[in-house]
Amino acid sequence: MNKSESSVFEKRVKKKLTSTSSGSQTNGLSREEILRALKTQKPNEFYVWDGKSEDDKPLTPKEMADGMLAYKKRGRPFSATTKKQIAIRLDPEVLEAFQKNGPGWQTRINNALKDWLQQHEH
Repeated sequence: MNKSESSVFEKRVKKKLTSTSSGSQTNGLSREEILRALKTQKPNEFYVWDGKSEDDKPLTPKEMADGMLAYKKRGRPFSATTKKQIAIRLDPEVLEAFQKNGPGWQTRINNALKDWLQQHEH
């Protein structure tokens, strides 16, 4: 086998001797400031705040609890009765009449059916 026909894996790869880093820093702290901040870190903490930027300040336990409460309140409100999803065919004019008043048309159909049930109980 010729030297020119040898596999790529057999060829030596020359390592680049220069850095490709742009040199930009992730923060403006000096090495001493970083070391000082690390020394003040408590053993159970995973984040060190530099004390400068309010945007980077960690949340207090109260702020964290308030945030979790707000997160839990998202979405559809809890209902004591669960509804069943079905597919129903309606005449176009019936559907348009309920939809013309905007969002909530499915609830309005549900309420209309409940009214019908109350009027036709035996």
